[in-house]
Amino acid sequence: MKVVGLITEYNPFHYGHQLHIEEAKRVTGADYVIVVMSGNFVQRGTPALMDKYLRTQIALGQGADIVIELPVCYATASAEAFALGAISILDKIGIVDSLCFGSECGDVHKLGIIADILLNEPPEFKNRLGKLLKSGITYPAARSQALIDIYGSVDTDTSSLLNSPNNILGIEYIKAIHSLDSKIIPYTIKRISTGYHDLTLDTKISSASAIRTSISNTDSLSFIQPNVPTDVYRILEKYFNKTLPIYEDDFSLLLQYKLLLENPSGLSEYQDVSSELAKRIYQLRKDTYSFSDLSLAIKTKQITLTRVYRSLLHILLNMKVKYFNEFNCNGYSQYARLLGFKKEASKLIRIIKDMDTIPVITKVADADKSLSELGNIMLAQDIFAADLYNQIIYEKYKARQHNEYTKGVIIKD
Repeated sequence: MKVVGLITEYNPFHYGHQLHIEEAKRVTGADYVIVVMSGNFVQRGTPALMDKYLRTQIALGQGADIVIELPVCYATASAEAFALGAISILDKIGIVDSLCFGSECGDVHKLGIIADILLNEPPEFKNRLGKLLKSGITYPAARSQALIDIYGSVDTDTSSLLNSPNNILGIEYIKAIHSLDSKIIPYTIKRISTGYHDLTLDTKISSASAIRTSISNTDSLSFIQPNVPTDVYRILEKYFNKTLPIYEDDFSLLLQYKLLLENPSGLSEYQDVSSELAKRIYQLRKDTYSFSDLSLAIKTKQITLTRVYRSLLHILLNMKVKYFNEFNCNGYSQYARLLGFKKEASKLIRIIKDMDTIPVITKVADADKSLSELGNIMLAQDIFAADLYNQIIYEKYKARQHNEYTKGVIIKD
């Protein structure tokens, strides 16, 4: 029995994701697919277009056998922490043989070379990185340039490798595997058709960004119908303007309220918020009133827009850096919370539980019995994030959602 792990957001699920699942099973020879998926908030620091249970239902219908939630502190973190949180789950459950991810280059060896450099950080790289950071450019740009300056001879495509988002995530996945001394074998498949940030719907396989943009610009689903599997479209259509879509600006009033309660020193206690960024947020908090406009106002040459989005989201979700640091010092993800599974994969869940290498949560009401104090803090963050998301669904669509204590695991026949 072989098991492949996938790390996903499915925001929303499209034909590229369908191909990813099919190719992951083909290239790894896997019998089962275990997905670690972001919950109601995603890595770019925004809410997911639709809630995690709908996305779980879709994933199980499109080839996933088990869906596990990535805790919100990692789902909304930098690429490095995102990868460590997800890989820690796949490693601890003890039955995953391989990881398969999409990348622009499609060459796991090239990505592995860069991953090793970043993991070991030779002195010449660290020195060059430090000088570039002092010049005032962002950390991602400085890291990329330092690699190009010192290791560009490794491959002529080094620059393009480091400027492609899926390559960057792939590098972080490999780093995480090595850092955790995991036996998981990484594989990558080459992304085809449009790029991660491409906002056009020119082809059947369009990016999730393009699909979200189309929905937000037209307030209609008709334009995306050719870009998502039929069963996925039916689910989107069923819940469209009833519980979805959800956007960052739906949280604007809550964010403004939260920021008005804070001071600069308090803001710097949140995950991803430096003292410099805290001062800037505090100074500009009254100048604009939407989540997106405030983010644009705060952004600078040194602080990326995505970093700002994540920081504001962490403030909104009350995610303190002291807890995040504790999670990182104690094995990263503290549990594997099941969102859904196929009946035929239930034997895998029994194996995972019998291995007893990570607490498996199937019922939130009973979770505190199996979790450490730190694990309960992490779960409380997930529950709060879900409650807040559900409240926004109600305010926007007047649709009541099950809370985390009454919503059961999705089981697909």
